[in-house]
Amino acid sequence: MSEKQKLIHTGHYLMANQLAWGTSGNISARLDANQMIITASGTHMASLKYDDFVECQIDTGTVQGTKKASKEMPMHLGIYRQREDAKAILHSSPFYTTLFACSDEPILSELFVESMYYLEDIAYIDYYHPGSQELADAVTEQASHANIIIMRNHGVVVFDDSISEAQMRLETLEMTCRMILKAKESGVQLKLIPEKTVKSFLEDSFYKPRKKLSNKSLI
Repeated sequence: MSEKQKLIHTGHYLMANQLAWGTSGNISARLDANQMIITASGTHMASLKYDDFVECQIDTGTVQGTKKASKEMPMHLGIYRQREDAKAILHSSPFYTTLFACSDEPILSELFVESMYYLEDIAYIDYYHPGSQELADAVTEQASHANIIIMRNHGVVVFDDSISEAQMRLETLEMTCRMILKAKESGVQLKLIPEKTVKSFLEDSFYKPRKKLSNKSLI
């Protein structure tokens, strides 16, 4: 399956599972060291087709073809330039994640296996207008520190070394935010996994190899 086909499947999956809505999100994948594809402007992820993507050079931002790339292309370019290990980027505004992005409620990672692994590092940036260079610069600055960046009063961008792992990271984030909110609503006291146990899980367990952040920059 090509990267474009994988993105089409991912877009449909995100919509079907309430991880995205309308035309509010955009997704991309790295094809090689200096090429990426990204959803075109105005595309609806529930009905993505093969020609709904724009190919772009990562170093220059040069777009091939006549279609207009998503207005969030500068943010995607910044991440790929900053993180050579990033192979896929998903930007969306899932309900529970966006609710937390619009509040000061902390997103806890010490809750269950997947949250410990996928939510170990979360960065936050202030609100900037969608598609602005200010937003792209803020995201790029934080890309060295986390694979999840919460954009205040906007949504989230996640990235990973594969499309499937980026999707799992987004799903884990949304489920965790929903769990925290539901616990508050029902008066359930969440019990956090002790810090020592979290450290042991990340460093010594056989769940998955820990993904250490790479600070190598291509810019």
